[in-house]
Amino acid sequence: MNKTVRIIVSGKVQGVSFRFYTRNQAKELGIFGYVRNLSNGDVEIVAQGEKTKLDKLINWCYSGSPSAIVRDVKLEVLTESIMNSTDFSIQY
Repeated sequence: MNKTVRIIVSGKVQGVSFRFYTRNQAKELGIFGYVRNLSNGDVEIVAQGEKTKLDKLINWCYSGSPSAIVRDVKLEVLTESIMNSTDFSIQY
């Protein structure tokens, strides 16, 4: 069964290709959704997929892209599906 999560990643996560690597990781796992920079310097990921695949993406977020310095990862499980997509995209 699919679930939807919102992940907020804090630290040095902008300007280090974090969104690019997140998109690649999500596509590799077969997860749908998007990643975007927030104005406060964090990165937001909204992702939908199988629980085991989402767990892998969440675990990946703790290290992130090679140049990222992740300080915190916050997770919120969303109660309803908000995705109408079959892709994972970078939002600008």
